[in-house]
Amino acid sequence: MIAAKPRKPDLAASMTTRVGRSSEETVYGAGSSPRLHESSNRVTMTRGRWSRCLALSCGLALLTFWICVSFGTESIALSEIVDIVTQGIRGQLHQVTDPHAVIVWQVRVPRVLLACLVGGSLAMVGAALQALLRNPLADPFVIGISSGAALGAAVALLFGLGVSFLQVSLLPACAFLGALLSLTLVYRMAVTYGTFSIHTMLLAGVVLNAIFSALIMFLTSVADPDRAYGMYAWLMGTLTGPAFHTLAILAAFLLIGFIVLTTQGRSLNVLTLGEEVARSLGVEVERVKRVVFLASALLTGTVVAFSGLIGFVGLIVPHAVRLLIGAEHRLVLIISGVAGGIFLMIADTVARTVISPAEIPVGVVTALVGGPIFLYLLINRRAAL
Repeated sequence: MIAAKPRKPDLAASMTTRVGRSSEETVYGAGSSPRLHESSNRVTMTRGRWSRCLALSCGLALLTFWICVSFGTESIALSEIVDIVTQGIRGQLHQVTDPHAVIVWQVRVPRVLLACLVGGSLAMVGAALQALLRNPLADPFVIGISSGAALGAAVALLFGLGVSFLQVSLLPACAFLGALLSLTLVYRMAVTYGTFSIHTMLLAGVVLNAIFSALIMFLTSVADPDRAYGMYAWLMGTLTGPAFHTLAILAAFLLIGFIVLTTQGRSLNVLTLGEEVARSLGVEVERVKRVVFLASALLTGTVVAFSGLIGFVGLIVPHAVRLLIGAEHRLVLIISGVAGGIFLMIADTVARTVISPAEIPVGVVTALVGGPIFLYLLINRRAAL
């Protein structure tokens, strides 16, 4: 008998399986369900899977947008809302005086769009940082990016930049510089003896969060009472409907960060195997870190300047997305952005309607909702072990 020739291992398939398994273990822990790993690795990379996930998530986002716009203190029929939004898109509402048209087009639509952009940005940053640092606790708030951005924005608000025309360009810029400063300090602290320590970075982020929070409270205490009240509300996370030109500028800033992060999906897949393995496979690890950190600082700083501190979005949403679609980060980053927008649109709708006509800061709602969801994910993780 002629012995069968041993088949050469498929390196690409092997690497895809290893990347998927390592990413899953990063989120769920080693020893979790092999069936879950096998299922996610088998279907995540197919073209049909991508198309279905993108189509379903975008459809849900569009449906959520219409539902959130229809809710408010003033009851407006959905057909009337569709007509008003259609006229607004066509540019037919410049000199509108109808109260319903003003409420829908000038108040609700910009606010819901802002919630979508902010939630999507925070969720995408959280997904990227969790993959880069290989730690499910990585989040723009945990490692200090958000508090640094808040400090930069608080300084700008203290000097009056937040109440002038210059806020369109300078307030996000100050928040970005604060986020970048915070991220640089945390990263420098984490690099010990020429090596990068993830645990040191997380601890440094917690320490800087405390320091920056104290500085923000000091700036708030020395500000005049009217401005201090606005800063307190902003620090708790508040969404107000901006003008459409301001929303367009915000979207332009965020689009840059979105594009940069999505181009790093393949590298993040390999980095989940470890930095040494990634280097051996040709990934420029330090360059990927710099790109992801800069994009994260840009996104976080921009949204903090417009919405204040909103927690749990970047921590919870990527976990939920990985549970649903697996750990292929080229897809996880995009779906996390869409899911984060959906999550924050719903949270903001609850915040402005549950005790209407008063409002709850949306940061309070995300914390109240995110805490139980995080516990639920932990219980699921224990059940899978």
